[in-house]
Amino acid sequence: MLAPADALDGHLLICDCDGVLIDSEAIAGRMLVQEMEALWPGVDAEPIVTPLLGLRIETVLLRTADTLGRTLDSAQIDAIRAVVEAAAVEAPPVDGIEAALSAISLRKACASNSFTSYVEAVLSRTGLVRFFGERLFCADKVPNPKPAPDVYLAAARTMRVAPERCVVVEDSVTGVTAAAAAGMTVLGFVGGGHATEGQIDALKRAGASVVFDEMGQLPALVGQWLKNASFELP
Repeated sequence: MLAPADALDGHLLICDCDGVLIDSEAIAGRMLVQEMEALWPGVDAEPIVTPLLGLRIETVLLRTADTLGRTLDSAQIDAIRAVVEAAAVEAPPVDGIEAALSAISLRKACASNSFTSYVEAVLSRTGLVRFFGERLFCADKVPNPKPAPDVYLAAARTMRVAPERCVVVEDSVTGVTAAAAAGMTVLGFVGGGHATEGQIDALKRAGASVVFDEMGQLPALVGQWLKNASFELP
């Protein structure tokens, strides 16, 4: 267990939602592919969609459509997003996340590229809301979504913590890029159901200080960061 919370008020742990708190990215990716291939029979959307996970759903859809030489109107985008979120909201918590968060006595916030209503729903359903309360910073509340640093800077500003005193847990290149651009230390997580072999190097290239694959490692990594120690996986 880390030091008491009142001794660590000047630090902040910020977690992404999908892929870090909720094991939903594989579900979201599968549903995006399914919906697009149903809309355009004969296309192979998976190789295009998978590298884009972590971006806003709308962005994934528009970039995939552009790559395939297709178009999507706003009604189609809204309909697909609703289907994807309806499936993802039922995803389980990432294995070990509750115990890890319980063992870390830092203030905590969630910064997500999803809509606030979705994040509130999944955190409430899984009970993880008890760690974050109303400290939710989502893409629909800032000018620019990840990979821009806006959600992370909003979290630091609202919580009155300097960016360099924030440590972030992210699972995507998009999210790592955003947190690194905000001037925060980033821990890359590759233990979700959507992880690939190439993800470790990709997250490090994007700015992750260390990459880990089990949430049981998180308390020790946060403890090392607090001590300004070099990162080594336990």
